[in-house]
Amino acid sequence: MLKNKILILGCAVIGAGMLSGCTSTKVTRVEVDEKIDLSGKWNDYDAMLVSEEMVSDCLNKPWVGRFADNQGKSPVVIVGHIVNRSAEHINAQVFVKYLEKELLNSGKVTFVASPVEREGVRAEREDMQKGNTSPETIKAIGKERGADFMLIGSINSVEDAVKGKSAVLYQVNLELINLTTNEKVWIGQKHIKKMVKRPRFSL
Repeated sequence: MLKNKILILGCAVIGAGMLSGCTSTKVTRVEVDEKIDLSGKWNDYDAMLVSEEMVSDCLNKPWVGRFADNQGKSPVVIVGHIVNRSAEHINAQVFVKYLEKELLNSGKVTFVASPVEREGVRAEREDMQKGNTSPETIKAIGKERGADFMLIGSINSVEDAVKGKSAVLYQVNLELINLTTNEKVWIGQKHIKKMVKRPRFSL
């Protein structure tokens, strides 16, 4: 009987502790560019790091100067499909926006809207033609600037795991294609490798 009482009391204490732990939530604000790895999976820091390094490499290659010399203008670039071929669920659009930001802020290329963005812009221009917009502010149809190059690519991963440890390799491939000739003027590749060790008992 005494053992049963001790057991019940012990369970109650443990249960109270677990409930107390579950109900306490602590939130700490951090810098958005701070490197944080909780799960070991691809995250926003990886997307930011890869986009910065790969766009820098791309825009410092000879194709930029050659185009400017031949055409007398900065190249016009658009970001096409970035495909997630990794084993994880990755929001590739986050990576795309980082790429777009780096391209635009570089000042070395002119950047144009994506196909999805153009749909909304075109709808707005068409609405301007219906008589509700003052004539001096109407934007003409058929004046869009076409891109000279398209950036496409993929996010890939390989994982090797055993007994709570895993090594994950992320490989990002990007290619810049001349839209007139289909020539590939730049190919870039970036690797990120992570070692992840998980506790024996984890949620």
